[in-house]
Amino acid sequence: MLFAVVKTEILKLRRAPVWIAFFTLPLLASVMGTFNYLQNISILTKEWHSLWTQHTIFSSFFFLPSLIGVLSAYQWRLEHRENNWNSLMTFPVSVQTIFTGKLIVSSGLVILTQMLTGLLFIAWGKYAGLPGTAPAELPHWLLLGAFAGISIASVQLTFSMTIKSFAIPVGIALMGGIIGLAMASSGRGLFFPYSLLALGMNANGRGYLTAQDTLPFLVSCAVFTGLPVLFAVHWLKKKDVA
Repeated sequence: MLFAVVKTEILKLRRAPVWIAFFTLPLLASVMGTFNYLQNISILTKEWHSLWTQHTIFSSFFFLPSLIGVLSAYQWRLEHRENNWNSLMTFPVSVQTIFTGKLIVSSGLVILTQMLTGLLFIAWGKYAGLPGTAPAELPHWLLLGAFAGISIASVQLTFSMTIKSFAIPVGIALMGGIIGLAMASSGRGLFFPYSLLALGMNANGRGYLTAQDTLPFLVSCAVFTGLPVLFAVHWLKKKDVA
């Protein structure tokens, strides 16, 4: 059943306009980051590492949370229209499977976004004439960023499930990224899901997370992924009863 739900969600996204955001927002973040790097090249002297911080400071706090918000809102958009919610609840599929299927699809899109982010970073680095190759830590940053993105997806899917409006959850994602910037700057980023992207992707340029730092980071990602799932399943059961 889970495979069928995932397949259905993928079919819903095949010709969806959200793909415009999928390609546009990472590209816009990379263009802005590269332009900022080239304008301040005399100050940003760490070459590839400096370029990475300029790319991720925009994407991790503004563009990626917004993109995840758009993708999550679109996944629930059809269910909130007309009588589709009643049809959804009559399917012979458990609510756990419904939400988990959406989260799996969102997770796949997050991973694709991270891959696109990495490719754009390498391409712009070559365009900027940076010597050598991209940092060896790049796969590590992208992987941790994927875990963080999945956490945000879980939170955003919950908001989009409970709020019928398409725009409000997207606005929450954008505001979450702004608050996440403040939380990360204050050293409390592990306690707020929208700060995790910057921590995992080394947006502050302090270096990749050590083994000692990675464990709390992964625990935080697991908590912010799991708690929304538990809430969503409970809410869906109550909503079905109502």
